[in-house]
Amino acid sequence: MKSAVETLNPTRVRLTVEVPFEELKDSLDAAYKKINQQVTVKGFRRGKIPARVIDQRFGRGAVLEEAVNDALPKFYTEAVNEAELNVLGQPEVDITELKDNELLAFTAEVDVRPALEIPDYSGIEVEVDAVEVSDEDVEKSVEQLRERFASTSPVERAAQDGDVVTVDLEAKVDGEVLADGIAKGVSYTIGSGELLDGIDDAVKGLEAGGSATFTSELKGGSAQGKEAEVKVDVTEVKVRELPELDDEFAQMASEFDTLDELKADSRKRLERMKKFDQATQAQEKVLEALLGLIEVPIPEKLLEDEIRTRKHNLEHHQLGQMGLDLAKYLEIQGKTEEEFDAETKEQAEKGIKTQFVLDELVNKEKLNVSQEELTEHLMRRAQSSGMSPDQFAQAVVEGGQVPMLVGEVARGKALAVVVEAATVKDTNGEVVDLDDEEETEAAEAAAAETEGAEQAEKSEG
Repeated sequence: MKSAVETLNPTRVRLTVEVPFEELKDSLDAAYKKINQQVTVKGFRRGKIPARVIDQRFGRGAVLEEAVNDALPKFYTEAVNEAELNVLGQPEVDITELKDNELLAFTAEVDVRPALEIPDYSGIEVEVDAVEVSDEDVEKSVEQLRERFASTSPVERAAQDGDVVTVDLEAKVDGEVLADGIAKGVSYTIGSGELLDGIDDAVKGLEAGGSATFTSELKGGSAQGKEAEVKVDVTEVKVRELPELDDEFAQMASEFDTLDELKADSRKRLERMKKFDQATQAQEKVLEALLGLIEVPIPEKLLEDEIRTRKHNLEHHQLGQMGLDLAKYLEIQGKTEEEFDAETKEQAEKGIKTQFVLDELVNKEKLNVSQEELTEHLMRRAQSSGMSPDQFAQAVVEGGQVPMLVGEVARGKALAVVVEAATVKDTNGEVVDLDDEEETEAAEAAAAETEGAEQAEKSEG
C-alpha cells in the first residue's frame, strides 16, 4: 500500500491511497464467504458454491464491491497511522480507481486536529479577588444557620411578612377549575417567593379562615405559562421564632460549646470557600490569557456538532427538568434567539479551543494520569452529580466514558502547570499562593467544561 497526504487547510487533509490487488486477497476471500452464506444455487450446498459460479451468477462486480467495503476501513486506518494524523470524525471517501486484479485507489478527506505551537506562558499575569471575610459575612452565615433552627407557633392575628401560613389553593383558567389546580394544606413563608406571584399581597392581612383571590401566571402543571385566577384560603397563621444567639444555640446547632467558637469556625469555612473561588477565578483568567496567545483554527463540522450538542443538552436535559422549553427560557433570560445562538457559538468555540490547547500541553509536558488521581476525580464528579461513587463509576464504565474522565484530569493538570507558571495577584497587590488541592479541583472543573467538545468529537468518530 502507498499513501500520501495533502493539507487542504489547517484542519483538513486529503489522503491518497493506492492498494495493490494482492493486498485485497483476505477481503476477497471474506466477500466470497459472505455471499456464499447469503445465496443459494441449485446443485450446490449453501456455503459450498465455487467462486467462479458466484462470479457467473451474481457478477464479479458484486464481489469486488463487498471486498472493497470490507478493506477500506483497514487501509484508511493504516494510512492515518502511517501519516501520524490526529483525525476528527468520519472521512469522506471517494474510490478513484478499481481495476480487477490490478489496483484499488481511493481518496479520503477528513478533519484533523490543528498543529499548535504553545508559546512561552510564564509571563501571564492575572488579578483575582482578595480573600477577605468581614464580620458582616460571619454574622450573615450564623444568621442563616439560625434561620434553619427557627420554630413556629400558631397566632391569632392577621398574617404579615415572615409568617408561615397554611393555605388551600384553587386555580381556574377561563372559569374552569384545573384538574391539577387544587392543593390543600400547603405551607408557605410569606415573602419567600417560593409559590405563585401575587400570593404575598393576597394573604398578608388575612387571619385563619380568611380568603382572597388573585391572578398569577402558573409556573407548572397542565396550564403552565397561562394566567389563572387563584383562590387562596388561609387555614392557619404561624409566627417564626428564632433561637437566641448564645452558647446554648451553638451547642444545639453545632459541635461547638460556645458562640465564639461557632463564629470562628464559620470564619474559617468562609475563608476556605473564598480561597476556592479565588483559585477558580485564577484558573479562568489564566486560561483566558493562554487562549489569547494562541491562534486555534476550528474544523467547521466539529463546531457544528458541538453547538448541536450544547443545544440538545440544554433543551432536553436542563430545561426539561425545569419544565421549560427554549422559547420560555429565552423570554426569562431576556434574550433573542439570535443572541442565544451567538452566545452558544462563542461558548462552543472556547470549549473546543480549550480542549485542543490543553491536550497539546499534556503532550508537551508529558503529563500522565495515575489511578489515584483518576479515582479522586471520579469521587468529586460523583459528589457533584448526586450519585454514589459506585453508581457513578458503573455509569462511566457502561457509557465508555473512562477516557473522557482521564482527559479531564490530564487537562486539569495541564492548566495547573500554566497557573503555577503565571503570576497571580489579588486586588491588594499581594502575590497569591494557591493551595494545591484547591488548584487541582478548580483546574479539573475548568477542564471538564470541554466535555461537550469531546463528546461532539466522538460522535463524529
